Amino acid sequence: MAARALVLLLFLGLTSFCTATVLKVGDDKGWTIMGNVNYSAWASSKKFKIGDVILFEYNKNFHNVMLVTKNDYKSCNATNPIATYKSGNDSITITRSGHNFYICGVPGHCAIGQKVDIRVEKTKRASSPRSAPVPESSTSSPSPSSDTGDTAGASTNASSAPAPKPSSGSRFVPAYLGFGVALVATISTLLV
Repeated sequence: MAARALVLLLFLGLTSFCTATVLKVGDDKGWTIMGNVNYSAWASSKKFKIGDVILFEYNKNFHNVMLVTKNDYKSCNATNPIATYKSGNDSITITRSGHNFYICGVPGHCAIGQKVDIRVEKTKRASSPRSAPVPESSTSSPSPSSDTGDTAGASTNASSAPAPKPSSGSRFVPAYLGFGVALVATISTLLV
């Protein structure tokens, strides 16, 4: 019975991972000051969930991405970022609900609109109210500053691996899903 429960947990883990959305900030235009991209309109047209990946694509010689507090977002203050990304192809996994405030730290860019407030929906828990909260790793989630309760954490591990390709807002399904399902089926057969 325990083996079957383990197989079910593995399968559910693969399934929940495979439903993450990869959303490219600014769609085809990316993270830029060119082309009058309205990042507020872009963000308000999307539904962000925990586990989704936000993809910032930009020319790293001219831009960067900074996760900042609400106050720093409003004032375009890039002097005290929570996290900074500089690769030009930054995949950031959303780890908590609430607001995630991003700006370009290059002087003047935020002031002319290169900033985005990504509001993440709260997820409903299927478990009982008595269940213990899941601890957060300090290496995968930045601590918000005490001057705001609105900044939600996002994974700050800038991966050197290539980012998954966005698929115009549709759910991202890794190519190895079939392998994962086959592996779970094989383990299930062996444990029965």
